[in-house]
Formats: sequence, C-alpha cells, structure tokens
Amino acid sequence: MESAATTKNVTRRQILQAAVTVSAGALLGQLCSAGKIFAAYPGYPQQAPPDQLEAIRAQFGGTPIQTQNLTENIFQLSGPGGNIVVLTGPDGKLMGDTFVAPAWPKLKATLDGLGTEPLKTAIDTHWHFDHADNNGPLRAAGATVLAHENTKKRMSETHQLAVINVHTVPSPPDALPQQTFKQSHKLRMNGEVVTLTHLPPAHTDGDIYLHFQKANIIQTGDVFFNGMYPYIDGGTGGSVSGMIAASTALLAVVDDKTKIVPGHGPLGNKVDLVKYRAMLTEVRARLQKVKSSGKSLEEAVAAKPLEGLEDAWGKGLFNNDAFVQMAYPIL
Repeated sequence: MESAATTKNVTRRQILQAAVTVSAGALLGQLCSAGKIFAAYPGYPQQAPPDQLEAIRAQFGGTPIQTQNLTENIFQLSGPGGNIVVLTGPDGKLMGDTFVAPAWPKLKATLDGLGTEPLKTAIDTHWHFDHADNNGPLRAAGATVLAHENTKKRMSETHQLAVINVHTVPSPPDALPQQTFKQSHKLRMNGEVVTLTHLPPAHTDGDIYLHFQKANIIQTGDVFFNGMYPYIDGGTGGSVSGMIAASTALLAVVDDKTKIVPGHGPLGNKVDLVKYRAMLTEVRARLQKVKSSGKSLEEAVAAKPLEGLEDAWGKGLFNNDAFVQMAYPIL
C-alpha cells in the first residue's frame, strides 16, 4: 500500500461553511472545532442549536480518509473524526477508534482496500462520538467492540459537552462495547502484541492507549492532540492535571523511535509529546496563578493569561480565549 501524501488545510471560515479535507500538519479531526466557532461571537459560550451534533457529524463525515503506512501491516487512517489505527493480517483486522457515523461507507471501503481479512476487533479509546460512532456497523460486520468499562458507562448516558455545547443521548444497545476491562487487556493478532492500558482520568475517565509492542507504535486517543490545544471533557472526569499525568505516563513507555498516533493531529513522536506536556504544564501554571488571585472565569479570559502561546497552539481547535474557557474550571 502507498500512503496518501496529499494534504489540505482548514480555516475557521471553511469549518463554518462545509466539510473539507485537512492537513497532516494541522486539523485532521475536528471534534472540538465548534469551540472556535462559538468563540468568534459575542457572549461566548452560548447555547448550540439542537441539531449541532448532527451538523458536526455531517461536516466531519465529508472529510476524505487519508491512509498512511506505519508498517507493512499497520496503517493510520486520518480524516472524519481524528485518527484510526488498523492492524491487518491472517487473523483478521483490528482497529482502534471508528470515525463519525456518516463516514461509515468510505471507512468500510478503505478497510476493504487494506485486505480481504474480516473485521475482528474494534477498540474505543474513549466514549466520544468521533471515536465510537461506528461501533454499530462494525458489530454488524462481525467485529467485537472492546473498551474500558467507563467508556461503556458513558456511552449509556446523556451528556452535554461543555464549551462546544453538544448534547449527546445514550447509544443504542447494539452500538455499545461487548467487552470491557478495568485496567489492562492484551491481544495477540497477526504476529503483533497489542496491549490496552487505562489511564487515570485525563481527557475523560475512560481513556485508554493502544501499544503495538513489536512495531513500537502507540495510539493515544484524545489524551494527546498533536500541535494544538486539546479538548478536555470535564463533565466525564477530564482535567488539565489529568492530561499532564497522562502525557507523563505515555512518555514512560515510548522511546525516540516510537511512532505516536494522536487522537487529532499528525503522526507524532516523543519530541512532540514532550512539547505538548510542557505546554499543558505552562497553561496550568498560568491559570493557577490567575485563579489564586480570585478572578472569575470571565475575568480570567479577559486577563489573557495564555498570551504568547496562541501562535504555536491556538491555530487548530481552540484559540487562547476558548481554551481558557474550557481549562480554567478543570485545572
């Protein structure tokens, strides 16, 4: 297989207008793009329209899938909801995360193009719709869906995602993970050993990472957004401190040659993850200083505490003001 190298960029105006392709160096998955949209208007945050979730699904679903070879039989798929990793071989296909629902026809076509082996296992790195939307079709295709126990719990509940103001309803029973685990799980397929490890609450309380041990590849889910401010779901256990701790835990299992597949953003490495952790640590220190002065959220945003960071980190999903809106209450 040849990896797709063609890339395009996404601007805020394009996000508002239509689904577009994205660059490998910028916005590959846009779960949280609405945060930037809302931040552009007076009175942010504001109530999203009732159909906001379906609008985002449709928008992201139009994004083409880009395929990148990580090894001879491990692939990164990028586009309609972040990044997926697929392991292929005679034992069948294993995949981490599943894109948004409207992308299913082209996801299936892409998977079929990676070989004739059947889908055997799909793994949710956490509960958010851009990572678990296609559980139902995958189950119908014969795959067993596996996730942390908290992911299944969260998928069975109603949620309001803060800042991006997206309302979610419980997933139908046939879209829930069939198998769950508490701390860790190991799979052996196609000559590879894949370990799944739960991280303490970071992006959510059900975050796991996949470690393809022989290939030296890590799939992080949304505890790592490469090159941009992340979305952190405080409503289901996420926090800035948790994200820093998760980055530290990941750094303990990677080396200079590890390929790191983030939840959103281009394929990364240890240097990228170190920079990301340093950014989060700096953000926490600045916001804690503001909080210790007793400032309200509105006052914290007005104080511009992240001045100087936006050029490097605020050009993707959130600008500085939007990220302060999200991070300040959940340090």
